[in-house]
Amino acid sequence: MILCCGEALIDMIPEQTLRGQDGYVPRSGGAIFNTAIGLGRLGCRAGLLSGISTDMFGHQLMADLRASNVDTRNVIRSDRPSTLAFVKLSDGHASYSFFDENSAGRMIAPSDLPTVIKGVSALYFGGISLACGPGADTYMHFAQTHARNAVVMIDPNIRPSFITDEPSFRDRIRGLLKLADIVKVSDEDLNWIMPDSRALEEKAVQLQSLGPSVVILTRGSSGAQAWLPNGKSIFVASQKVDVIDTVGAGDTFNASVLANLSDAGLLRKTAIREISESDLAEAIAFGARVAAINVSRAGANPPWRDEL
Repeated sequence: MILCCGEALIDMIPEQTLRGQDGYVPRSGGAIFNTAIGLGRLGCRAGLLSGISTDMFGHQLMADLRASNVDTRNVIRSDRPSTLAFVKLSDGHASYSFFDENSAGRMIAPSDLPTVIKGVSALYFGGISLACGPGADTYMHFAQTHARNAVVMIDPNIRPSFITDEPSFRDRIRGLLKLADIVKVSDEDLNWIMPDSRALEEKAVQLQSLGPSVVILTRGSSGAQAWLPNGKSIFVASQKVDVIDTVGAGDTFNASVLANLSDAGLLRKTAIREISESDLAEAIAFGARVAAINVSRAGANPPWRDEL
């Protein structure tokens, strides 16, 4: 099983009302939630480790997880409120305003975590769940405890406006990068992590030197570049489609890369350390293909396997 560890929240999506004014419709979301959904729809054994409320939005999140075949045994339920993210779309790109204080997701503690995880081949971390304590430190603790026995993939998916303590966040991200086997970063993420004038390729090589065997750098419509354990890099073009919006595109890409590696029997630490150019290129191309379907329709809506 691939266990996705991090936030599950409600995206409040603007939609025009009958009076012509914008209203907001609650949609289940969050980077880690979306990735788990994407894996489940592709037929992978996927689970979610997250704090989810018992309020009306929490019931919606749980129902949507089960509808996409995501294992919920490691979900931590509480009566704290759900995290809400109000979305503003501009030319198909999303910006967010988060309401997360004292939420069910943010307030999980190490004592809430399972002490044993059986049958887990990979752990996936990222998103806003790494930005604010105490939940961010809880996920860090979980990664440190289990990274030795499972492939670790991280996508920082940085939202600068959400970060309340930048020095602590940078330390946490650096610590997770050292634990990771696979890191996926966007060009914006990489420039935030390393805010200097060097070329993106140089920054990616430095990031790889921290510990991950594979680094994948995505550049939207410009495709993706990846660095193999031997230091060689490869390029994979993006799929050309008519874009409705980009919500959930990176999450769908990540889910698809993990699904492809799992299907190929490569979600083992030794296999990732020795992954071939062709196997990595195939995984990234599959990610681009599936993400292209997601961006061709509104919202985070990863495709099911039979849609491919």
